[in-house]
Amino acid sequence: MEIAVIAHDGKKVDMVQFLNKNIDVLKNIKIKLIATGTTGGKAENAGFKVKKMLSGPMGGDAQIAARVAEGKTKLVLFFKDPLASHAHEVDINMLLRVCDVHNVPIATNEASAQLLLNAIVLSL
Repeated sequence: MEIAVIAHDGKKVDMVQFLNKNIDVLKNIKIKLIATGTTGGKAENAGFKVKKMLSGPMGGDAQIAARVAEGKTKLVLFFKDPLASHAHEVDINMLLRVCDVHNVPIATNEASAQLLLNAIVLSL
């Protein structure tokens, strides 16, 4: 199962902490992580194997949306920072829309991301 991880700058530390908290699930189940560039780099530094796309503002959100549309990415974990302004908001909205169109679960905060990972574990 391919899972995309994305985090705004103010949430990258939270994403890495979330990945570390769920390391057993992410490494023991056949999960392939993909990520936008900077988030992927942070995940790699924490010891995760990640296929990195471009950074979000440079097209990484669009690359991940394309993988969702192609049926490759089955889950998106996007820790959004609701308190910051983002110049590429249209790209973010496009990714959310593509997930909705293709009925792919997307979590935009840690609580919903944890529920989705828990559901994956229970379905095995």
